[in-house]
Amino acid sequence: MNKDFSKYQKIIDEFSGQVPNSDFEARFNAVTKSMTKTESFLLKMELKRLAAPCSRLIDLRGHVDGECKAFEHEERIHFLDRIASVVFTEIFSRYGGYTIGVYEAVMNTENNFRVIYQKEKSKVTKSLPDDTSKIFEKSQFPAQFFRFGIYNDRAEERMNFVIPIKISLVDERAFECSTSDISINGCKFRINDLSTIKIGQKITLRFTGLEEQYQLTDDSDLIYEVKNVTILDNMQLVGVKRVTEDLSNSDSFSKYLISFIHSNKRRYKINLDNTISALQTRSFEQFVMPKSNELPVFIERNDKVLTPKYALTCNNNQDIYQYWQDENHYSTLYCLISQERIIRLKKLALSGKSLLVFSFIHKSKGKSYFYTADEIQLSDDPEFMQQFLGFSASKAHFSVSQLSLLDVDTSCAESHFTLSNSITQKNEYLNAPVSDEVKTLLAKIPYIVVVSDITQDEMLHAYKALSYEGINTVKLKRFGHKRLSKPFSVDEVGINYRNQRQELRFTYKTPANIKIDNVISSGSSLNFSTSGLKIVLDKATTLVAGDIVHLGLPKLQQITSVFDLTGLPYEVIRVNRTKTIVNLRVYIEKHQHIGRKFFKALIDKNRHKLTSDEYAQSNPGLAKALRNIYSASSKLPTLVVQTSGSRYKSDVIASGDPSGKLMAEMAQLSDRKSYYNLYPILGHADFMNNLTVKLKKMQNTETASSKVLYIAINPSVDRVDKAVTIKLSAELDSEELKQSFIHQALKNGQFFCVLMKLSRAAGPDMNHLNPELSYISSYAIHRGKQIEQEIWSVAGIAQIFDITQEVIFRYRLMRKN
Repeated sequence: MNKDFSKYQKIIDEFSGQVPNSDFEARFNAVTKSMTKTESFLLKMELKRLAAPCSRLIDLRGHVDGECKAFEHEERIHFLDRIASVVFTEIFSRYGGYTIGVYEAVMNTENNFRVIYQKEKSKVTKSLPDDTSKIFEKSQFPAQFFRFGIYNDRAEERMNFVIPIKISLVDERAFECSTSDISINGCKFRINDLSTIKIGQKITLRFTGLEEQYQLTDDSDLIYEVKNVTILDNMQLVGVKRVTEDLSNSDSFSKYLISFIHSNKRRYKINLDNTISALQTRSFEQFVMPKSNELPVFIERNDKVLTPKYALTCNNNQDIYQYWQDENHYSTLYCLISQERIIRLKKLALSGKSLLVFSFIHKSKGKSYFYTADEIQLSDDPEFMQQFLGFSASKAHFSVSQLSLLDVDTSCAESHFTLSNSITQKNEYLNAPVSDEVKTLLAKIPYIVVVSDITQDEMLHAYKALSYEGINTVKLKRFGHKRLSKPFSVDEVGINYRNQRQELRFTYKTPANIKIDNVISSGSSLNFSTSGLKIVLDKATTLVAGDIVHLGLPKLQQITSVFDLTGLPYEVIRVNRTKTIVNLRVYIEKHQHIGRKFFKALIDKNRHKLTSDEYAQSNPGLAKALRNIYSASSKLPTLVVQTSGSRYKSDVIASGDPSGKLMAEMAQLSDRKSYYNLYPILGHADFMNNLTVKLKKMQNTETASSKVLYIAINPSVDRVDKAVTIKLSAELDSEELKQSFIHQALKNGQFFCVLMKLSRAAGPDMNHLNPELSYISSYAIHRGKQIEQEIWSVAGIAQIFDITQEVIFRYRLMRKN
């Protein structure tokens, strides 16, 4: 019921467990005769509700300030802490059975985090004026961090099992205590004593609670080594592992434990904490990585020369990859990521800094010429710096890239399931180790250079305002890159957890014409499948995703008279940033599509001649290894947006590494340990509304939508809502307002500028999540269903780029003018 019965608590306590008695009605009427009939009736209904039998299981792990353990009652296994166990026993005896009243009393103990929060909130609300308390409530946007790549498997399954044991130390001290969980070669136990127990210490353990089932002998005193110690209130939680030399002496007891755990693990439940944590993080990783807006480029070392070798691509970062291609679609990443820049990046990485690179493409006689200059190169000549930036910004293909360097940790190449050797044979291929061939390739890769395109309209406008009159062309030519006589090779590797392509693509170049509204654009194909093509156009187009065009293939028409290839309907799926590359998918108006029939016949007859456009086939396992390494080391914080009823919520930050100035500030602003406060991102009054509206309209095939936020943090102010000032870039609609905001922020404390890129989430590959999900569901079906619901609630991915470095660079540059 929604009605508050707190003022009748004494009556509720008095009649607890009395509802079934024959004199209940008479006694109740006597006590409540001064109440109105409505109040008396509602209170009687509440008493009957609390007295109704309950079958719910109680699991307080993670919900109370205390250590929970298995609590068996009437063939039910609950997980309660010490306070909840006492309350359960007391209220149960009062009601004479497990009722709704018992359940609610246990769920509302004084150390329950929800109860603690409500009490604190009530105190704050009473001490503040109404309008102030509302502001205070909105100053905390708590978010939990999920770190990619940290999936700790256990060598053995742990069973939640509480039995008495006897601990003996080297100094002949002995303790009697109880276990909290147990495995074949390890366990955890609690000691209600804060005497010093050190990690690495050897102890002797005797399972006195198993004396009835297993006849203990002298060799049943087992030697364990202390692996971890956690202090909880006035007790120690100690994790231990059997000493290797001791295993052979107790082989019979080990066999007994194997049998005992196998027979009872469904009754006492397996400890699933590490698997649940891994599955949650792994699911977020599947949503985030395929929507990455930065381009990870793996650097190969050959004869002490460092060059780009592999680029991990997806729909969102394709524009970056394609920008660094010449007119023949060969990679020009060597222009952006040169040997000299890698050396600079190594030095900058030590202090957590990035490198800004300004570039433009000059096109002449059908050829592309690339010019790049980084902020360090330009700092040597301040006058030319302004001229170069002004000249570059005037070009059609101007770009600002932010480069950062990450070390490659090959140990992260494998991402095994946390199933304690219980993975089924049919799923073993999902958990396959990295092959020797892939290890050899990885050994040559010391670094990842992450490329972020941070070009924005306001940035472009500011640089265009710089004069380049009288620019020194000799100096300008020094920043131009020579065209190579031999094409430069960078292998494109897709960031996919599942193959999004329903069929193979084949590399094939043939003339193609695209017609829409009587306007014909000519070009040629790059690749094709039975259901789609990628076309590169001779000139930039005005096409957008969703347009229906008619495709003509004049050269292929010459080799067939069976199929009419002059007006094939296709739908535009994607257009790159330069508007020169178009992805098409068959559009079926009626009956069958002629293009699909033609390409199917073409593939069937020429399969041995065609080159498959699938890199993963030539290097099986490499794509997965590179993706795992990148995800575990990525420092780009990503907000996971999930549905909550009819609204959206964002209380998850996911990445490979939480280090970063903005992350540190959000941790400092949080009032909860191990949480981050997203107020600097979500605290703007209109920001979440704009995000919600945009996300509802987005398709998962669309590229990301961008927003820029200016943030000022004054560390001398205690209240979050007063310490943090947030402005959308649209609110600072002049260069003077921006400069004033930045100046005040730097004067009073910290300044940040973030570029947020929002994408609609695509569906996960449940084949890679089901092994752990099924494992959890087999022991805790309610927990499995909850996690599965959380997985499918993910609606959007918002990546937070800290572009403060470029904004400060621009701010100081403009102030000098």
